[in-house]
Amino acid sequence: VQLQAFGGGLVQAGDSLRLSCAASGRTFSHYVMAWFRQAPGKEREFVASITGDARSTLYADSMKGRFTISRDNGKNIVYLQMTSLKPEDTAVYYCAATLSYYGRTTSMYQYWGQGTKVTVSS
Repeated sequence: VQLQAFGGGLVQAGDSLRLSCAASGRTFSHYVMAWFRQAPGKEREFVASITGDARSTLYADSMKGRFTISRDNGKNIVYLQMTSLKPEDTAVYYCAATLSYYGRTTSMYQYWGQGTKVTVSS
């Protein structure tokens, strides 16, 4: 599967932003999808994941309640709705996919998009 993330940009603290990740292929609903982010000088970190049937979601503790992951299997798109953005949310956000795992570990995701940059100004 090929992934392309988009929707990043420059926003102010407290604003909302929705990221999208479009996937190729006819088996999108088979994949667990996730969002990760990487801030300058830091390791890539887990943000959220969602199962293929969208019945289960998982969030990093610091994003819980502010970020919402969702997917539209008819359109092959996964979304990340971000609210109450903070300067510390500034990062490049990546979408990722895997067939056989549902969790937070970066190395368990085989497919990655190119990333979309989010900058939150104070």
